Amino acid sequence: MNAALSGSVGQGVSARVVTLLTLAAFINYVDRGNLATAGPLIRDQFVLSNTQLGLLLSAFFWSYAPGQLPAGWLAERLDARRVLAVGLAVWGVATALTGLASSFMLLLVLRVMLGLGESVMYPASFKILACEALEGQRGRVNGFLAAGQIAGPAFGTFAGGLLMAWLGWRVVFVVLGCASLLWLWPWLKTPRSAVPQPLSGAAGGPTTLMILRCRELWGSCLGGFCEGYSFWLVLSWLPVYLVRERGFSMAEMAQLGAGVYVLSALACVLTGWISDRWLKAGAGSNRVRKTGLLTGFAGLAACMSMCALGGRLGSLVGMAGCGVFLGILIPAYFATAQTLAGPDAMARWYGVQNLVTNIAGISAPVITGVVVDRTGSFSSAFLIAAVLALLGMLAFGLIVRKVEPVDWHTMNTPGGLLAVHRPE
Repeated sequence: MNAALSGSVGQGVSARVVTLLTLAAFINYVDRGNLATAGPLIRDQFVLSNTQLGLLLSAFFWSYAPGQLPAGWLAERLDARRVLAVGLAVWGVATALTGLASSFMLLLVLRVMLGLGESVMYPASFKILACEALEGQRGRVNGFLAAGQIAGPAFGTFAGGLLMAWLGWRVVFVVLGCASLLWLWPWLKTPRSAVPQPLSGAAGGPTTLMILRCRELWGSCLGGFCEGYSFWLVLSWLPVYLVRERGFSMAEMAQLGAGVYVLSALACVLTGWISDRWLKAGAGSNRVRKTGLLTGFAGLAACMSMCALGGRLGSLVGMAGCGVFLGILIPAYFATAQTLAGPDAMARWYGVQNLVTNIAGISAPVITGVVVDRTGSFSSAFLIAAVLALLGMLAFGLIVRKVEPVDWHTMNTPGGLLAVHRPE
């Protein structure tokens, strides 16, 4: 990572900040995804139906989704680095305590606590990147961040799955929660990067009402919901799908599930690098970001359909494809928000966007569980995700007109609402 960013150190976000944010994203998704890995074991131990397991998987989002709004507000008015540190401490403790839970209701409460702690991750991280990263860095930076996000489930599914099969799920939760807290020491000692973006401060930036009246925000919210639905269907139900519907053992599931996430993480890094090279060659941000967004959504629609309609081998190919196309989509999705909002609006913008996106995190696990209970298979659940992926293409293709910084000054003048700055 240091080599990949060496050309920009001192002229934007530092490699150390990117490394630690990537590690935080990794920890974030290990801790939120480990319940899905333990799903088959927890369901058997607590004698849960698929609907109950779906509720448990979605409980994280009951606090995580609404927590995006206050998290965005805090990240813009307080030190975003400190806000992130406090959030990680809360979610690390919640993860460790989950291993000691003795009832379904206590598990539910701890998942809500986990969601509250993790709600600061992306508003705070994106505030830092919007202030410190140059436009020509965003592909690589967000590629690494997305790779860390996806490597978390890869590690959790493979290593966590094998360890749970050997030691039991409770021990793994306690160990992972305590290990998460070790991140705080290097983060609190990290020097600040030189800030390349001009900042006007909270008082001089756009008002929250101006942000809410921006057409591009709501197009991004709709597209984010569609992306989030596919992502959380895979992250929440992949282990159960492979074990219960496709007949793989826990050990086989760990290897196959991790393989899907590894493919996705590699695609994130490669896509981020290609997008920055494309920008350096003279392409505009709009062309580069929309290519990643539309390609990712189109591929997801095709692969979700393959999972729904294919046989055992076809479903594995479809799952692998879902990993690759999520790896193409997510870095472009992250970079698009940072470009559109700019440093003065980023935390609040992404607080709103991630709130809507994570409504999918609430609905996808529950809808999938209900559909599987009623139909006896995952086919209809995957088809729902395929349709939403096509809707995501329309959101970023038509509602978001151009991926360029919003001109907040123009929006503050009569007749300037919904306007986007288009540089000459």
